Amino acid sequence: MGLMMSASEGVAQEINDKQLVRTLGRVESAAPAIDVALLAEEASASAGKGVANLPNWQKLSKLSQLIVDIEFENGSVAIEPKSYRTVGLIADALHHPNLRRYKFLVVGHTSSTGDAQHNLELSAQRANAITEALSTTFAIAPDRLYSIGVGEEWPLDTANPKAAENRRVQLINLGLVK
Repeated sequence: MGLMMSASEGVAQEINDKQLVRTLGRVESAAPAIDVALLAEEASASAGKGVANLPNWQKLSKLSQLIVDIEFENGSVAIEPKSYRTVGLIADALHHPNLRRYKFLVVGHTSSTGDAQHNLELSAQRANAITEALSTTFAIAPDRLYSIGVGEEWPLDTANPKAAENRRVQLINLGLVK
């Protein structure tokens, strides 16, 4: 299965559907407001320079989140068929009564192979592909989903930016739908 707990919570591990609901449902009452359009603007302006230390991006690290391993065809936004099970498991969790009231940010990441601008665009397209699959195939309300790509700017393995583990999708709980 391609679901792991956030690396910021310790060693990555596989997770089941109950853990997924529990992990994404940990919302602090004072979660910071996140401006997705501002995040996208900062990611675009920072291609090749990093975003992890920018103040608005630091806010994301305080929110409940999962790192999700979803495979795509090489250089493509087509989700590999074997990854649809993972997307379906995410959809099941988002339909769970404990998570139905929340909106989520889907963040696409790449490794540093290739040009930084291309990686930014590819990561955004892949995040869009996931949100589209969740809303069209799995009937998650589109107004609960936001997508953004950061390319290679926020690697898990900073010592090895070309590592495969840096190619991932991150699901972040943005708080209650208003």
